[in-house]
Amino acid sequence: MRAVVYHGPGRKSWDEVPMPTLIDDTDAIVRVDAVTICGTDLHILKGDVPAVTDGRILGHEAVGTVESVGSGCKRVKPGDKVLVSCITSCGSCRFCREGRYGQCLGGGGWILGHLIDGTQAEYVRVPFADTSTHPAPAGVSDEQLLMLADILPTGYEVGVLNGQVEPGDVVAVVGAGPIGLSTIMGARLFSPSHVVAIDLADSRLEAAKQFGADVTVNNSNQDPLEVVRGLTEGLGADVAVEAVGVPATFELAAALVRPGGRVANVGVHGEPASLHLEELWIRDVTITTGLVDTYSTPTLLKLAQGHQVDAGRFVTHHFVLDQFEEAYDTFSRAGETGALKVVLTRG
Repeated sequence: MRAVVYHGPGRKSWDEVPMPTLIDDTDAIVRVDAVTICGTDLHILKGDVPAVTDGRILGHEAVGTVESVGSGCKRVKPGDKVLVSCITSCGSCRFCREGRYGQCLGGGGWILGHLIDGTQAEYVRVPFADTSTHPAPAGVSDEQLLMLADILPTGYEVGVLNGQVEPGDVVAVVGAGPIGLSTIMGARLFSPSHVVAIDLADSRLEAAKQFGADVTVNNSNQDPLEVVRGLTEGLGADVAVEAVGVPATFELAAALVRPGGRVANVGVHGEPASLHLEELWIRDVTITTGLVDTYSTPTLLKLAQGHQVDAGRFVTHHFVLDQFEEAYDTFSRAGETGALKVVLTRG
């Protein structure tokens, strides 16, 4: 089979590799029917995730068809159409029992495309298949379902729920890429008074309006602090969400929040950011971080099936699996191409 293989910072290729095989009795082999590229994959290629080593197959999101299962699988069976979650769960360790699957101690957590071979391939081995996949619900297309593997639960859990968005809040989202847009979509479920999207690209700010932002700020020529304070009698945002993963955007999010407000960091950071405690200590500000746990995936699946969340609107570009190089190029130049999420399917 063929797969996208990482060969060190800045280097990847669509290589011929061996087919995956069952290793543990709780494994499943899944034929990949639809797969996407994540901003985290771009961070890996920049060298921000040193645990990813030369030879690793990238990717941690997929929709596919189960080909074979180990003898320990009780729920998943060959022929099932499933969503492969970005987070793998052993289901029995301390953190899995708390619903913190991203911190799994039993061999799970974020492992696909990170510590073991991932989903940007024709086939993938999924450990703990019973607890790490979700049955595909009727009426939800593969590309809609694919958006629930990572970005939607990430924005919802790490941005909206960690940020404790409440009715009437002013929510400032720094970064209007896919994660920022999923945060905006999720925040709208809680009836905030305003959602402010902040980005450098007008194309992404236009997308943010479609996802529910009622105020947009291009911080190359506007002052986000002035705009947010103008909406809040000078106080600042109730919730500020960092959805990029660079020092400047984290520091901006911390500056935007009001006394007693919440800063939810969602972005993947590859270098240190300054934490201005000399300003924040007296303002009762709460700062949260987090890796997605995907405990919200069943809820989001119901919302997608009930058409209360339109996950398909994230998808802007379509490719077949053999076009991974073109897909990566399109996704990595999102400011020029207008790409939000790319989807690759079998030809």
